[in-house]
Amino acid sequence: MSAPVPVTAGLLVRIEALPGRENDVEDFLRRGLTLVQEEPATVRWFAIRFGPSSFGIYDAFPDDSGRQTHLSGKVAQALADNTGTLFAEPTIEPVDVIAEKPPA
Repeated sequence: MSAPVPVTAGLLVRIEALPGRENDVEDFLRRGLTLVQEEPATVRWFAIRFGPSSFGIYDAFPDDSGRQTHLSGKVAQALADNTGTLFAEPTIEPVDVIAEKPPA
């Protein structure tokens, strides 16, 4: 088994479900995992819930090139396609990873 790829770049995406669409957003995020598994440079990906209608995605990449590839990929397109239908305009924040505890 190979060692996990270290990460230096990430994205924090905040998603606010439209009223009554919370379950649909949760399902959307679960389906997103399938899309992101096709992206070799997306080495960590988490769908998260902050509260009743607040969700998010945190993903991490070995470098900015992987982050940029992800931003033009299928998950980004799915976010764009569902904005205004399932959720309000997502907030996408690029982040730099200072330190990490990689998976075992």
